[in-house]
Amino acid sequence: MTLTAMDLVAQAKQNIVEIDVNEAKNSLGTSLVLDVREPVEYAAGHLPGAFNISRGVLEFKIGSHPDFQDKQDAHIIVYCQSGGRSALATEALNKMGYNNAVSMAGGFKAWTESGNEVV
Repeated sequence: MTLTAMDLVAQAKQNIVEIDVNEAKNSLGTSLVLDVREPVEYAAGHLPGAFNISRGVLEFKIGSHPDFQDKQDAHIIVYCQSGGRSALATEALNKMGYNNAVSMAGGFKAWTESGNEVV
């Protein structure tokens, strides 16, 4: 049986915690925020205080990123454009020992549609 990208996302969402935009907004000062979109997407606008490590290199870069080194117990809000890449990224982070990583449901699109601040 062949799995599609959306099948993989659906499976990942079964294994992770998702939070909504309001929960993410209320956690901004106390959580690390990880944008897993591509650098060009990040440069066009991102959540306040977000760090960018694209999904394609996440597993290779997270451990050496100065803001995530030795932060396996930190609360991390992961987001992408619509919630697919962040679900996959959150599942990978959980497997790597980042015990408090959560995915923001709806991603950057839901954030902006809710009228929240973008930098």
